[in-house]
Amino acid sequence: MNRRSLLRASALSSVFAGTAQTLSALAADNAYRANIGLQLYTLRNELKADTTGTIKALVEAGYKQGEMYGFPNCDDMIKAANDHGLGLNSTHFEWETVVNPLDEGFSDFKKILEKANKIKLTHLVVPYLHDKDRKTLDDYKRVAGNLNKAAVIAKKAGIQLAYHNHSFEYEPMGGSTGFEVFVKEFAPEMKFELDVFWVKAGGIDPVTLIKKLNGRVSQLHLKDLKKGLDLPIYNGMPKEAFKELGNGMIPMEPIIKAGKAAGVAHCHVEQDQSLNPLASIKESIVYLKGL
Repeated sequence: MNRRSLLRASALSSVFAGTAQTLSALAADNAYRANIGLQLYTLRNELKADTTGTIKALVEAGYKQGEMYGFPNCDDMIKAANDHGLGLNSTHFEWETVVNPLDEGFSDFKKILEKANKIKLTHLVVPYLHDKDRKTLDDYKRVAGNLNKAAVIAKKAGIQLAYHNHSFEYEPMGGSTGFEVFVKEFAPEMKFELDVFWVKAGGIDPVTLIKKLNGRVSQLHLKDLKKGLDLPIYNGMPKEAFKELGNGMIPMEPIIKAGKAAGVAHCHVEQDQSLNPLASIKESIVYLKGL
């Protein structure tokens, strides 16, 4: 073997060794890999056009569970998932029922819990906050108080309530941030569904945050962020910033390891924006499986 061939072989060996190390957290016996989920909002347009065909396609791509959105108005997704063997453990739901409940008894939320129990969901997630509910730190404190009450009700029903972050929660205001308020104010019954893309976009290291919140993170959203962006970005994320796993700046191996140590129940791939969502979710699962 000449010197050029030897150097090339050495370089290839290093690449494959690095890839194996990067993907070792999702080895064949890893619980997240064996039951990898997809936040179905990624395929919202495809689901609207052809719910059954889209669910069938993501099952064929290797996804084992789907995290719904818009619950309780998800009957078509539920039927298609049941017909094609896609597990349903978690959903984003009509969050105003807990952020701004109509009554002290959270009657609308209890109706959502009843339906969630009927289809055997174990996680409900608040996916967003309207601008009116996050203008001040006191707004965040009020929201946290309501979520805590709802989380106690959910726990009695055997369901975990969680809050899904974006990056606006990390924007400094009044010497603190909305996310810091949630960390301080959330009761033990209330958890976080951490979206690592938005954590990174907010200028926070996802692994550090997962470790800090040990035992308080119920699920993770795995998505990648375009390299070269000037962070933090609290609002106005460009569409091209959303990347398939492995195509951006966020290493997934340390996140998955940290998630396991922190007691995370499920990991869901998500990509908010893509020119071809079906191709993107296939690329992401290929990365996760190391194929």
